[in-house]
Amino acid sequence: MTNAVVGLVTCSSRSEARKIARALLTKKRAACVNILGGLESHYWWRGQLETAREFLLLIKTTRPKMGSVTSAVKAAHSYEVPEVIFVNVVEGERNYLEWISKSVR
Repeated sequence: MTNAVVGLVTCSSRSEARKIARALLTKKRAACVNILGGLESHYWWRGQLETAREFLLLIKTTRPKMGSVTSAVKAAHSYEVPEVIFVNVVEGERNYLEWISKSVR
């Protein structure tokens, strides 16, 4: 396993996604953030089945930065309970993984 993780965060709008991405990158909490549009999310909220159009952030960072990424997302996010999930990167191209680590120092 590597030190790299990918964070997943859904946002209500492209402008919110851009605001969060910029906050993470400016403070060197992430090496790269991709914004994927056109998501249709289906989920349970307060006992009701809901549907929403959302934007997904793919946040490339490291395990030591997970706490600060979570804090930054919660501070800038419009949702009462924002999705903040991290997935371990088991393997990857060595130079890319080194770039992630160097970018968030």
